[in-house]
Amino acid sequence: MARTVPKNAERELLMALACGATVENAARKTGMGERTVYRRLADPKFCKQLSQLRLEMVQRTAGMLTGAGLGSVKTLVDLQQDVAVAAGVRRRAARDVLELGIKLRETADLEQRIAALEERAAKATTSQPSSETGGNEAC
Repeated sequence: MARTVPKNAERELLMALACGATVENAARKTGMGERTVYRRLADPKFCKQLSQLRLEMVQRTAGMLTGAGLGSVKTLVDLQQDVAVAAGVRRRAARDVLELGIKLRETADLEQRIAALEERAAKATTSQPSSETGGNEAC
């Protein structure tokens, strides 16, 4: 007879694994055996939950970094323009502003292009009969 894992232990396990804990550390932290953790990792439903949690964490982190971005850019611009700051620091600040600006523009462009492709793919999928495919998800 299979034992059930308490919901709070399941949440703790998901959080530990999503944060990068090894199986050994996640098992120790949650009070589970390593074999139990490996069994959970073999469960497609658990893997889907783990993937979703990781995605949410990345999205929250990206949101926080985006929010802090304006202040960071202001700091770099202030350093770049402050003649009391050493020339090397001003030069690095100017370079950072340029590099970050380029990366941000590239990222925004790629996001727009991916969104357009996803929209086209969704339209193509809805206009064609769907076919069921089998397969297991891996963590």
